[in-house]
Amino acid sequence: MAIKRIFSAGGIVVRDGKVLVTQHSKHKGWDFPKGHIETGESSEQTAVREVEEETGVKAEVVEKVGQTEYFYYEDKEKVLKTVVYFLMRYIGDGEATTAFEVMATEWLDPEEVEEKLTFKDTKAMWSKVKEKVNNLPL
Repeated sequence: MAIKRIFSAGGIVVRDGKVLVTQHSKHKGWDFPKGHIETGESSEQTAVREVEEETGVKAEVVEKVGQTEYFYYEDKEKVLKTVVYFLMRYIGDGEATTAFEVMATEWLDPEEVEEKLTFKDTKAMWSKVKEKVNNLPL
């Protein structure tokens, strides 16, 4: 069976010491905003675009902080998805053009994020990133 590969990028956005998390409309899981890398787009550009499209938040990349990989099935096809994450700083409000993909957003204290996240890979990555959030210069 062939495996389809999908590459995405997302952001761990910080505003006033709080971290942005989103709840997906389909599977209801809590995660950081992310989405597919489009042709000709860098992973940094994707993270910036997807954060704004899904949440209406404009943010700038501070640094790459990790990635997750996981399998799932889509239309009876096995998919391996790789997501690169960037630590990002909130810079303003934008326009959420794909807000239908997200049913809820929350700004949480860093200590609350791991408990809210649904997926173990994202939780493991977050545990390595959390200290960077606490030390992020404003």
